[in-house]
Amino acid sequence: MRVLVTSFAMDAHFNGMVPLAWALRTAGHEVRVASQPALTPSIARAGLTAVPVGDDHQVERAMAAAAPGVFTLHQNPDYLEGRPELLDLDFLESSTTMLTAMFYAQINNDSMVDEMVAFARWWRPDLVIWEPFTFAGAVAAHVTGAAHARLLWGPDLFLQVYQRFQRLLAPLPADRRDDAVRDWLTWTLGRFGAEFAPEVVTGQWTIDQMPPSVRFELDQPLVPMRYIPYNGPLPAVVPPWTRIDPYRPRVCVTQGMTERTTGFSGLEAVAELLESVAELDVEVIATVKAGERMRPLPGNVRVVDSVPLHVVLPTCDAVVHHGGAGTWAGAALYGVPQLALAWQWDDVFRALRLEKLGAGMYLPPGPARRPGAVRDGLAHLLGDASFRDGAARIREEMLDCPTPNEVVPTLEDLTAAHRGVLSGPVAARR
Repeated sequence: MRVLVTSFAMDAHFNGMVPLAWALRTAGHEVRVASQPALTPSIARAGLTAVPVGDDHQVERAMAAAAPGVFTLHQNPDYLEGRPELLDLDFLESSTTMLTAMFYAQINNDSMVDEMVAFARWWRPDLVIWEPFTFAGAVAAHVTGAAHARLLWGPDLFLQVYQRFQRLLAPLPADRRDDAVRDWLTWTLGRFGAEFAPEVVTGQWTIDQMPPSVRFELDQPLVPMRYIPYNGPLPAVVPPWTRIDPYRPRVCVTQGMTERTTGFSGLEAVAELLESVAELDVEVIATVKAGERMRPLPGNVRVVDSVPLHVVLPTCDAVVHHGGAGTWAGAALYGVPQLALAWQWDDVFRALRLEKLGAGMYLPPGPARRPGAVRDGLAHLLGDASFRDGAARIREEMLDCPTPNEVVPTLEDLTAAHRGVLSGPVAARR
């Protein structure tokens, strides 16, 4: 069958899609990856076939202008945990309106959507797999009649909140149901002669890479899949120092890919943080931007521009990071206790779940984030064996999930059910 994988141009969001794209390709399916031109080099270096569509988005500029409102809105742990009294209609309407204007419509700009639909009309994919904010993929699938599914990189906070919003809107008269996501997608679909359908927001089903203890139970067909680390276009080289077992606890301190590229950082005062952590009897591996190396660091700190996390994490006793999806999932897969310095939205949710599951600690912004407090938190994390046990439990959950290769037959069956008529190898086999 023909499979169109879609993501807006941001490596951190695309990387989680690569292992499934590989699995589909090696199963004999035709795979294309469509995104804005800025992502083309990353797609090509992943060994996949790129389809550049539209103009590059300017979401960083838009979000920088709206950052105080957007990030303050999504730093509330009670909101993220889903307390109903905090998710009232006015709040959710404001949140949806802001995110649609400043984020969803920015990363799915009109030129991208237009060229995505044009390519889908020409290529006729059987299945479209879309990153959960890349609604352009859902629009292209809906317009052309392809089956389509969202591929999650983290807990499904978006759909959890959006479904609650819909429940609150339902009792209202039709003229009072102000839903910016639906309005924007209705207008977008109308440009191609198509009508809105809820599946353009939800997908026909969802592929979820989170362990069961971190998933939401939502009204949505779900295909579980094991997370497989892919660290992007950075050189995947095994450094000599990783081939020698450390003689004291090894700790990885990392900023994460998104932190490096967007400027919205949750790790303040990196040099001071590394100096403080190095006061412990540990070996520190730090992946930070070159500009953060402001002065000489202690001898037990090794600073590198980048290192494949799937190479270094299995050798680590703990990881200190910003809470991002890729680092969180990689550490969870290898059973490494985590000290999460998360500061917004899904990063905070994952950090809180990590703490509740006994697999790590969350230090919120403020006094708890001072370098000395991070050092003390790390000392506690390393000294209490229960954190290693908690991390091992999450690892077992992830290993119990089917691999991308094992998921492919399920996707074939679902595509056949939703698409009806297939092209290529599946049609021949059936």
